[in-house]
Amino acid sequence: MRLLREIGQGSAAAFEQFYEQYAALVYQIAQRMMGDPMEAEDLCHDIFLEVYRTAGQYDPARGSIEAWLAVKTRSRCLDRLRRMKRDRLHDWDAAGLPWTASESSPEEQVLKKLERETVREVLDTIPQAQREAVYGMYFQAKSHRELAEKLERPLGTVKSLIRYGLINVRKQLNQLGWLAPSGGAKERE
Repeated sequence: MRLLREIGQGSAAAFEQFYEQYAALVYQIAQRMMGDPMEAEDLCHDIFLEVYRTAGQYDPARGSIEAWLAVKTRSRCLDRLRRMKRDRLHDWDAAGLPWTASESSPEEQVLKKLERETVREVLDTIPQAQREAVYGMYFQAKSHRELAEKLERPLGTVKSLIRYGLINVRKQLNQLGWLAPSGGAKERE
């Protein structure tokens, strides 16, 4: 608490000490959520820059410094993940499924079109509530909370719908021979 007060007063030494004390925690959370060390490091820097600017806003009545940093980190990670999903959506075709620029041969284009059509058909076979939840999450880049509001269902229910929807999609794709037994994409020659 003392360090945050001093940071709020512009103390570089207090900020350095605060960073040394909490950087590992912030990085660990970011790394776990992002799965990419470079993204985690970038987010870590963003979060500590925000701490430097807003140190005076910390309210000890609302939780520990660790909890405050964890919430900031989680929030930033979710924002970044949503933005990354939205950026990827710009490369998706009208069917709402990935289309990569690296596809050059007609054979690859036909295979990708077949994959998109298959996924669309499989999505049509799962229960409507699951389909809406999966589609909203993965093809519209909506958060669990946004989906809960849109579908007018509790947050836990939406998470379950997504989970069971993905299980059903995976099962269908496996039955059609599109997935290898390990659950990964089937190799085609």
